[in-house]
Order: sequence, then C-alpha cells, then structure tokens
Amino acid sequence: MRRYDILDTPPDGAYDRVAALAARLFEVPVATVTIVDEDRIWFKATHGLEGVTEIGRDPGLCASAVLTDDTTVIPDTLLDPVACSNPLVAGPMGVRFYAAAPIITADGYRLGTVNILDTRPREINEADSATLADLAAVVRDQLELRLSALHVVRAEQEKRQAEEEARQRAERDKAAIAAFASTLQRTLVPPVLPAVPGLELACHYKTASPQEVGGDFYDVFPVGAGRWAFFLGDVCGKGAEAASVTSLTRYTLRAAALVDAEPTAALKALNAALLLDAAVGTRFCTAIFGLLDPVRDGGFTVTLATGGHPPAYHLSPTDDGGMRVEAVRAKGGMLVGAFAEAAFASRTLHLAPGQGLLLYTDGLTEARTAEGDMLADTGLTDFLAQRQVPVRAGCLIDDTVALLDTLPDTERDDVALLALSVPTPDAAPAGITTTAHSAAAPTAGASVGQENRRP
Repeated sequence: MRRYDILDTPPDGAYDRVAALAARLFEVPVATVTIVDEDRIWFKATHGLEGVTEIGRDPGLCASAVLTDDTTVIPDTLLDPVACSNPLVAGPMGVRFYAAAPIITADGYRLGTVNILDTRPREINEADSATLADLAAVVRDQLELRLSALHVVRAEQEKRQAEEEARQRAERDKAAIAAFASTLQRTLVPPVLPAVPGLELACHYKTASPQEVGGDFYDVFPVGAGRWAFFLGDVCGKGAEAASVTSLTRYTLRAAALVDAEPTAALKALNAALLLDAAVGTRFCTAIFGLLDPVRDGGFTVTLATGGHPPAYHLSPTDDGGMRVEAVRAKGGMLVGAFAEAAFASRTLHLAPGQGLLLYTDGLTEARTAEGDMLADTGLTDFLAQRQVPVRAGCLIDDTVALLDTLPDTERDDVALLALSVPTPDAAPAGITTTAHSAAAPTAGASVGQENRRP
C-alpha cells in the first residue's frame, strides 16, 4: 500500500467512475472504493456516501472482505454474526446488504475493496460476483498505471536533480580552474611595468580562455648602468605544461641578461636552457629580446634580437605629419629551444622622441576580420600607419586593443602586446609614464583589465 502512495490523495475521476459504475450495475444506493490502512479504512471513492472519508477498521465489512481472495457477499447483515455489529449496519445508515471484491495486486497483496451496499437484503449470483471482481481489477490496473506514472515522474525528478548537481559541480570546477589559471598566469608576467626614465611603456595581455593558462609572456627590467632589457614571446601550446616552460623562459632570460645583456647572448642562453631541461620536452618558443641604452641627446639606442618571432614595428613621425612604419627584422633568428645549433642575430635602431616601438604575439596578426581574412602584417602595418603623432605607447596599446575588440574571433589565441615610446619634451614635461593593461584575471566568462599609471 505504501508503495502505491495512494492514501489521502485527492479525489480522482477514475476511481469515482468505478464507484458510480458499480452503483448503476448493481442498482444499489451506495458503492465505494476503499483502501485498508493499518488502523483505518480510507475511502478513495464513494457513491451515495457523501462526506465520509474514512472509518475505523472494525471487523465485519471491509476489514473482513480484504482478508479473502474471493468476493465477499453478505445477503443480510443482520443475520451475519460479525457484520451485524458494524457501525454502518447498526448505525443510522442501516446497511442490510454488503458485497465486496478485494483489490489484489499482481504480486498478491490485497490493498482494499470495491464495495456495494444496500439498505435492504438481497442476493447476487456468480456472474455479479465476477463483475464486482472485474471492477476491483480495474481499480488495481488504475493503481498500477498511477504507480508507473509516479516512477516516471520520480525518475525525471531524480534525473533533473542529478543534472542540476552536475551543472553546479561543473560551475564550481570551472571557477576553480579559472582561479588556478589566473593565479598561475600572474606569475608569468610582471604585475606592473617598471618606470623607465625617459620612456613610456604600455602593455596588454589577454588569454584566449579564462580557464586556460596562455603561453605568451613579456617583461621589462633593469640590467645596470642605466640600461633596460625587455622581451616578449610565445611558448608553443597552452595549459600547465606550457606555463611551466613560460616561467622557465621568463626567468632564464632575466638571469641571462644580468650576466650578459647582449640580446643574442640572452637568446642563446635561453636556447641552451630549454634544450637541457628534460621537463620542457619538445616545446619551444619564439621571442624577441631588446636592450635599451639611453642616448645623451634623448631617446634610446635599441638593440633587438629575434628568435623566430614576428618583427617589431618601429613607428616614427614623418616631416609631413604622417607615420612611417618599419618592420624591424634581424637577419637570422631561429626558433628558441628547437635546435642546438640555433643562430640568432640582432639589429640596432634609434628610438627618438616622438617615436615608438610595438612588439606583439601572433594572436594579433592571426586574428581574423569580419570578412574572414587574417589581419596579417599588411593589415597591422596599415593600422599603425594611421596612428597619431607623436607616438604614445599608452595610446598605441589602447588603439590596438580597440582594434582587437572589433575583430570577431580574437578568442582563438592569446595576445600579448608591449609598446615603448619616447615622449617629446613638450608632450611629457613630467618625465615618465607607465601604463599597463592586463586581461588575465580569473573571472569566468570575461576578462578583467587593470591599469596602472605613474605620473
């Protein structure tokens, strides 16, 4: 009975129709469908017995009928030694005839009865008894149908609950992964750019996904005697393994530059370190390493060495107010960490007041336009040629980030940008400005930027 979960359920049309049908078939004033509980008889449906929902489990009628497998027939209740004391018989209702067929489940449990009652004695034949048993079978079938429906509903509820719990676990895991990736990512780039006398710096970093650690890296740091080193690069691959190589790369370049700041020497040291470290495996990187040497009359001498990395772009205003954009390529420059005999070359340029230098990873040039074409070197050159003069590193990064925001598929790859510019005397009387942008914060589904400016 508990399995069917039928007790105290609201009225149901199917059971009411069984009771009404029984009353019509047998021409009796009262017919009921009852469920026999442990200490009561509960009426699931009644016809001619309005307002009665349950009675005590006194012996004599339903409580006795439910104990047999056959239809119980009491032609005259006053002549039955047990039924005669039942409240329905002895009470105001004065029941004189009672017949009931047990509701028997497929596995043999008797749940209740389908009853017909009259206020006068009467007889029914075997066919009538069989009909009453059929009505009890209809009730049983209805109970089984209801039970099947309950199973389906409960299974669906359990499925939805399991799906919701799985979704919540996935959300928690996603947030944890994003937090882990962000924490790890912050170790791969400097938290802020340093203040370099006579130079404006700006950078931008954005991973393709907040759940994944990128392989792009950059840094700017002093190497003594008023000189500064900077580098930007890209380790092949993504994830924790690429991050470990990125960390090794960054700190190796820093350490190498403190021993010998000459750019090709730093790349050679990195190449050797990557090849000697078994944990690096087959991973390699591209990198561009620069050395800034202040010039007494203003600006810097910049020595750039490239290891398989896209060229930097040197931006310098022209006499007619335009912008000249030159790709700074050194002859040679192989991938770093791929070949023991890798050769690297360097090139020197003068970064004068009003001029700038842009370093980037391929996430910029391989971003595609709305038409599906890669931005490529040509698109980037055209874009840079339209920048305002004199060159300001902060504006250059802001404009480039704005360009990326207009492109539809910049989520494919990480992007690292580093810009350097020498302020003109009239543009930067206060001296030094450092601007940093970062987009590697852990917030799921969105990048977070941070900016730091120093007057």
